[in-house]
Amino acid sequence: MTAARALEERAAPSGVARSGAFRLAGLGVATAVLAVVVMLSVGVGARAIALPTIWDALWAYDHTIDEHVIILELRVPRTVVGLVVGPALGMCGALIQAYTRNPLADPGILGVNAGATFAVTMAVGFLGIAAPLGYVWFALLGAGAVTILVYALGAVGGGKATPAKLTLAGVAISAVLGGLTTAIVLGNRDTFDDLRFWGVGSIGGRQLDIVLSFAPLILLGLLLGLGTARALNALALGDELAASLGVRAGRVRIVVIVAVTLLAGTATALAGPIGFVGLMVPHVVRWFVGPDQRWIFAYTIVVSPILLLLSDILGRVILPSGELRVGLVTAVIGAPVLIVLARRRGVSGL
Repeated sequence: MTAARALEERAAPSGVARSGAFRLAGLGVATAVLAVVVMLSVGVGARAIALPTIWDALWAYDHTIDEHVIILELRVPRTVVGLVVGPALGMCGALIQAYTRNPLADPGILGVNAGATFAVTMAVGFLGIAAPLGYVWFALLGAGAVTILVYALGAVGGGKATPAKLTLAGVAISAVLGGLTTAIVLGNRDTFDDLRFWGVGSIGGRQLDIVLSFAPLILLGLLLGLGTARALNALALGDELAASLGVRAGRVRIVVIVAVTLLAGTATALAGPIGFVGLMVPHVVRWFVGPDQRWIFAYTIVVSPILLLLSDILGRVILPSGELRVGLVTAVIGAPVLIVLARRRGVSGL
């Protein structure tokens, strides 16, 4: 069998949605669901707001009406953060899973989020950089450094960086950086106050102009990731077959690392370390569309904000007073999923 033929077979329709038309229809349905979830995110909370009021606030804003202020100043920016951060987290997980062929890969599990969090904590605690537009660069540096370090540690001892090695390296680095981050925060009350909610993962409390300033970095990361889809399909066949198709593994590795750094670093700077979105969504999507990374990436970009916004909505209403941060909700949902995936073999189809 030729390499080109093998690549065609891998990209052939599989999964639940076996036809291209079915996949397109499914993507359309997912987009419609996302639109509904966006409206719920704006309307649901400690104070439920009716759809006509939401419409009036968007098109005839009156700062003297409390509901209008809640919608425009709090819920719309919060929803936009979910729409920006969700695809970044999901795509980051999908890229790592595809490149490392590790079904348990996730920016949280592999320590990428921990690297970004530690770097931001250092910037805030020791350099006094409190503005998100200032410490985002530290988040990118931390995410990129840990991504490279995890892969390097996974390859120690000869041979390739296996999924087990990468996972162990990521967990170890996460533990070390998590401990150092906690020590810095607890040793500095001002830092703790600044990072208290951000440190558990939250999409609230950001102004819309800051969110829009972060969006180009995430858009660049998404475009870079989408551009690697065909190459990652080829690499799944093995490095030798991929090379015969003209795919340069080293170049793909660099692009993936840059994309993961942009996505994880920017998302963490904006919303804090939110885990498990990048683990759960690619698995569900892969079950539906099969192993073709082009479809996996497209679906992941749409489905990830659905999960993130629904988790945020649940966190708002589950407690009689106050709310659970979205990072806690995704952790509660994602931990059992991780256990199930770890016990099953061949679930990823990578």
